[in-house]
Amino acid sequence: MWEEKDNKLSRSFTFKDFSEAFAFMTRVALAAEKMGHHPTWDNEWNKVNISLSTHSAGNKVTDKDHNLALEIDNIL
Repeated sequence: MWEEKDNKLSRSFTFKDFSEAFAFMTRVALAAEKMGHHPTWDNEWNKVNISLSTHSAGNKVTDKDHNLALEIDNIL
């Protein structure tokens, strides 16, 4: 579930192992590039943490972030 807090839309994902986490990140990267909107994220072994905000809107959550979050949910 995405959480909106401190001008960011955030969610953490846990996978079976590093390979599954990295494959997810690759799919998200391709979707983000296609949308022209990129996440702030980190990865540690089987965990991926994603934060979304729109830099051009003063680092606030916008429709771009909600749309990317929906696309990320569809990747799962």
